Amino acid sequence: MTDDVRWFVGLDWATAQHRVCLLDAEGKCVAERDVRHGGAELLELCTWLVGRTGAQPAEIAVAIETPRGPVVEALLERGLQVFSINPRQLDRFRDRFSVAGAKDDSRDAYVLGCSLRTDRHAFRRLATDDPLIIELREWSRIYDELKQEQNRLVNRVRAQLWRYYPQANELSDDVAAEWFLDVWQQVPTPAQAARAREKTIAAILKKHRIRRLDAAEVLRVLRKQPLAVAPGRPRPPLPISAPSRHACG
Repeated sequence: MTDDVRWFVGLDWATAQHRVCLLDAEGKCVAERDVRHGGAELLELCTWLVGRTGAQPAEIAVAIETPRGPVVEALLERGLQVFSINPRQLDRFRDRFSVAGAKDDSRDAYVLGCSLRTDRHAFRRLATDDPLIIELREWSRIYDELKQEQNRLVNRVRAQLWRYYPQANELSDDVAAEWFLDVWQQVPTPAQAARAREKTIAAILKKHRIRRLDAAEVLRVLRKQPLAVAPGRPRPPLPISAPSRHACG
């Protein structure tokens, strides 16, 4: 840590509200407060830290668990030094102060600030990234989240088919494939599969260039002996609600 740091801050961040603990150079907690997550509130936090300490922003070092995000960016924008630490490493530092496993925002904020003061080598100093890097990281994060959501929806579709239409699962390991969704849209139940025409299914397979199956085989599978479904069971959801590959670009 640079020699001009005179104050240490532990910031236990959360979704709606963050806990802040301000320590002096001797490790004494001189102030604590909560900060709501918002542009004006984060800006006011930076002003409060500078005013409460009477120091220059560069003389204040902030410890936080996340290496990026709006809280980090707000602090860096005002010129404060910001350091991140892996949450698992923070767990080891937390054991110095308490063996209790319960979540305590005040204690965690204090542990962050105190550990930064004594063990800077365990932290990574952060800096504002190039705008292109930030944009790429955000698109990558969005893609990962959409992919995870798609996987959850696919599992729900597969589970629903298993309950009333298990033979449909035999057609493909990927029930999110567009050709499968189109087939399911056309014949969403065993009863409708019994009435479906090969020509209709063949048109779907041709559209998606599916050659490993033909219409006769698809209908043979879908027309297998259906499960006995109790009259009170809810009707299956319309296939149009199933996930699409377009969700992930």
